[in-house]
Amino acid sequence: MSRTPAYAAELRTALTRAVRGVSERDLARTTEALVSRYRSVAPASAPILASRVHVAAYAAYRMAATHAALSRILGELADRDLAPRSLLDLGGGTGAAAWAAAGAFDSLETITVLDQVEEALGLGRELVRDAASEVLAGATFARAVAGDWPQLEADLVTVSYVLSELDEAAQELLIADAMQRGRAVVVAEPGTPDGYARVLRVRSAMVAAGWTLLGPCPHASECPLVGRDWCHFAARVNRSAEHRRLKGAELSYEDEKFSWVAAARPSLVESPAGQPNSGRILRHPLKRKGFVEFQVCRPDGTAGREVVSKKAGERYRSARDAEWGDTLP
Repeated sequence: MSRTPAYAAELRTALTRAVRGVSERDLARTTEALVSRYRSVAPASAPILASRVHVAAYAAYRMAATHAALSRILGELADRDLAPRSLLDLGGGTGAAAWAAAGAFDSLETITVLDQVEEALGLGRELVRDAASEVLAGATFARAVAGDWPQLEADLVTVSYVLSELDEAAQELLIADAMQRGRAVVVAEPGTPDGYARVLRVRSAMVAAGWTLLGPCPHASECPLVGRDWCHFAARVNRSAEHRRLKGAELSYEDEKFSWVAAARPSLVESPAGQPNSGRILRHPLKRKGFVEFQVCRPDGTAGREVVSKKAGERYRSARDAEWGDTLP
């Protein structure tokens, strides 16, 4: 069973503790610069986490959202019986994927986070220091440069919110590194058209290598949304008081939009199975009296409208509970 809600609360507490001592003015100014950077579609010309203030601002502004997205992704894979014993997070910075994986997988025994920015790794170590989970508290945060990763292997390799910082050639090298080192690989990017385009390129590389898609796609054919829409999902993020102050927000929550793809080496795909045997819900369902209407991506490689009526009995009851991003009941 996923322990994600408890881990999310523990992470919020750790983040609040970590930003103490950094002036709110510096945090606010640096957060504004980070917001502009994340809205840009151009690769960064230099590491965006260049100082302790940059790292603290990033963690307060972005880490909870990244954690929420990864928790939803990894939680689904756990529900489908993926049970990695080791996690390798490439470019993982302050460790959002480590926290999400620890919350999703009871099977985890080791976590390794690699990044080129020592300040980010230092904050990552600080955040997990008092974690209730032994595997999280014992996570390794090590400095390494993309293209020169140490020769490590893991059951699961994650690459999250990293590709936008690289040009296309460097992106391809990073994904090749991830696939060389992992039995299963998860890639997550912002849920924007350009984030979706990067995920599509990763998906193509995985399919071309003979890997089996684990999600979100219910098929390995060309994405039916190309040219008319983009595939993305959302995860609810509960904002801390610090988070609300930094963003100038009033609501106690926000929805993090993300795109993702996960695949496994063919030898791994015994359990869980490959693509889900049902469609993927692409938008918020329309719930009407007597029926639920969905926009779905189907196992046959098409996308379109599906309706589940009250006459479907148990399937209809399941459909009433289904949400954007779930598999179609």
